[in-house]
Amino acid sequence: MALNNSLTGARKVDNRMLLVQVLVGIFLCINIFLIATFFTKDLFYTTMRYILFAVTLLSDCLVLFITNIMVILSYFNVSIHMCLCLILYIVMSLYTFVTPFTLTAMTLERYVAICMPLRHAELCTTRGSLHLILIIHSISSVPCILTLSIFFATAGHMLYTQDRVCSVEMFLLYSWQGHLRSAVCQLFFLVMSIIIVFSYVEIMKVAKAASGEDKKSTWKGLRTVIIHAFQLLLCLIQLWCPFIETAMLKIDFMLYNHVRYINYIIFILTPRCLSPLIYGLRDELFFQSLKNYALRGLYNKHFSN
Repeated sequence: MALNNSLTGARKVDNRMLLVQVLVGIFLCINIFLIATFFTKDLFYTTMRYILFAVTLLSDCLVLFITNIMVILSYFNVSIHMCLCLILYIVMSLYTFVTPFTLTAMTLERYVAICMPLRHAELCTTRGSLHLILIIHSISSVPCILTLSIFFATAGHMLYTQDRVCSVEMFLLYSWQGHLRSAVCQLFFLVMSIIIVFSYVEIMKVAKAASGEDKKSTWKGLRTVIIHAFQLLLCLIQLWCPFIETAMLKIDFMLYNHVRYINYIIFILTPRCLSPLIYGLRDELFFQSLKNYALRGLYNKHFSN
């Protein structure tokens, strides 16, 4: 959500705007292909880590799609009805937090699998996955609910009928709303960081005590946790971007535009391409299914031709 207004500048499409569209198109195609692979095996949608992986893919697709729409609308200064803007804001606000919370849940799943192997089958069931997804969405909706509750309580009725350039800032009528939302985000950041560090330390202890195949499996799980931590860090840094951008705006408007563009590329687009690399390519079973699905598609296309 670091870029909600515009990359601004001239209305003529420039190279930066074209680069954004190319990256968004590539990442969406990759994620959709991985989602299609997820439904090729019963094992995937009955195993918690693959179910959570699919949730991150769907969440990333929604965030990429919605933020790209808002970037295009803002770039060309297109006004839309407030009701439509409200829908876009709710989806974007919710799924901005769903991805980092799901990554945290995936880290906990690895912790249970490695540090509590005897309870893994009991705790990480399909039903448990659905309950966890519901909890993730409930917690992720808290910032949105707080913002909109204050907005509906204080905004005039005429505002709902207006056409405006959609942005997150229009729902923050008072400066203290931004501080409140920031406090909630920092609390989320603290909790998720503690969970990541705790899981890393506990898995490290098991890794040092393990031997043979167990040691290899444990270190693989540890590497997965490290990658999750890096991806989670990128996702959470975007929560700080508005403060950086506000400071840049006070210094120079062109500098503000450049920083906002860089933030969008690094902290919104980049984390959305790491999920496929983590599970889509590193997980042997999923990678094999991905390869088979791709080869079968090429074969069917060749056969039909």
